[in-house]
Amino acid sequence: MNNNMQTTIVLEKVLYTARTRTTGGREGSSRSDDGRLDIALSTPGAQGAGTNPEQLFAAGWSACFIGALGLAARKLQTVLPKDTYVDAAVDLGTTDGAYFLQARLDISLPGTDPELAQQLAALAHQTCPYSKAVSGNINISINIL
Repeated sequence: MNNNMQTTIVLEKVLYTARTRTTGGREGSSRSDDGRLDIALSTPGAQGAGTNPEQLFAAGWSACFIGALGLAARKLQTVLPKDTYVDAAVDLGTTDGAYFLQARLDISLPGTDPELAQQLAALAHQTCPYSKAVSGNINISINIL
């Protein structure tokens, strides 16, 4: 397959490449080339074992966002609370018969001044690669709890 897709950003330096092989689609399985990820997949809402791409995206984005919050805190010369967490919700839905995603990130920064919490979240959203990938492409809501 020839990849003629245009991109807006060209990486100067690749820091890491994740490689997986998925078979069977939403009812299949996915395994990373290093074996550290080996999961069964299932359709959202289906009974039984397996996760789905939306859950994986929510987990990846929320983990990355916490890392970006840490970078933002260092930039603003503050420290993230140890019990910081991000609840991510990724919705799969349809509009006019086509499939789309939308997402919410609910951020808890216990004991942090609300104005500082907003600054941290805004800076993290500008820094997080997942946020950059989806900004302008899906509806996103970022809330401070």
